[in-house]
Amino acid sequence: MVLEKAREVIRKEAQAIAGLEKKINKEFERAVETILKCKGRVIVTGMGKSGIVARKIAATLTSTGTSAIFLHSAEGIHGDLGLVRRDDVVLAITKSGETDEVFQLFPLFKRLGVPIITFTGNTASQLADKSDVVIDVSVEEEACGNDLIPTSSTTAALVMGDALAIALLEERHFSPEDFALLHPGGNLGRRLLLKVGDVMHTGDQVPVISEDNNIKDAILEMTSKRFGATSVVNKKGELIGIFTDGDLRRLIEKTANFFDLKAKEAMTTNPKVISENALAARALNLMEFFNITCLIIINEERKPIGIVHLHDLLKAGVV
Repeated sequence: MVLEKAREVIRKEAQAIAGLEKKINKEFERAVETILKCKGRVIVTGMGKSGIVARKIAATLTSTGTSAIFLHSAEGIHGDLGLVRRDDVVLAITKSGETDEVFQLFPLFKRLGVPIITFTGNTASQLADKSDVVIDVSVEEEACGNDLIPTSSTTAALVMGDALAIALLEERHFSPEDFALLHPGGNLGRRLLLKVGDVMHTGDQVPVISEDNNIKDAILEMTSKRFGATSVVNKKGELIGIFTDGDLRRLIEKTANFFDLKAKEAMTTNPKVISENALAARALNLMEFFNITCLIIINEERKPIGIVHLHDLLKAGVV
């Protein structure tokens, strides 16, 4: 019985969300256009459960390039209305369209000349009548057995808020890099902002040998720099290969007098390289795809200027 009731709630809320698609119409377009023209912020307001939804919508808008702030409707009529400016747009969330606290704010919004967009389950309500744009978020029934507790209705309002935020995001051509700039402390921020140049080893830390050096020199360079590999360059200093501990193991297995070989005879040609301006996440993807643990960083002249190890990326949080 408990499991079936839980499944019923999910079905009802899923149906409520599915029903929103046919309600995306010219009013929704007008809402997007109104916000795009706004020179100020989007003031999102609501009471009770709708207020909680309004707070989340405001957060989603702000994180996707549309400056927004939550205004508690009850606090608004007791002084917080002072945060509203004439260049702002109001987004009101109300299931009934008759919420007293929200209703008391409307004349003040009108006096400021602020456009009002309303999400409501009652498009024939007083608040809908006084709004500039009305978005229908009505549902057939709440998910609770008594059709009373805000469940399907709050979910519908929340999803419509997401639809509005993403529509605005697309119109603003808001890129993943823009999103990362607003989330520098998160995993996505690190993945989209951190460059290879921020984590690579440079200068004397970069293992480099000449193509004419012997295998003993290569082993000493790998051992001293502790990357398990060394870049191999020609007489012009250009990268022509890489010698790794894997190459060394294969030499030991197949070649008797490998110490007599030169680096150019034992190296792996066409090594995987990357630019210092590439995203660190790109470096990680290359390492995972080719099953390698380090990459050589080259400049425009194909000269090695750095090296980055898998551990450097993991330590930096690029996962």
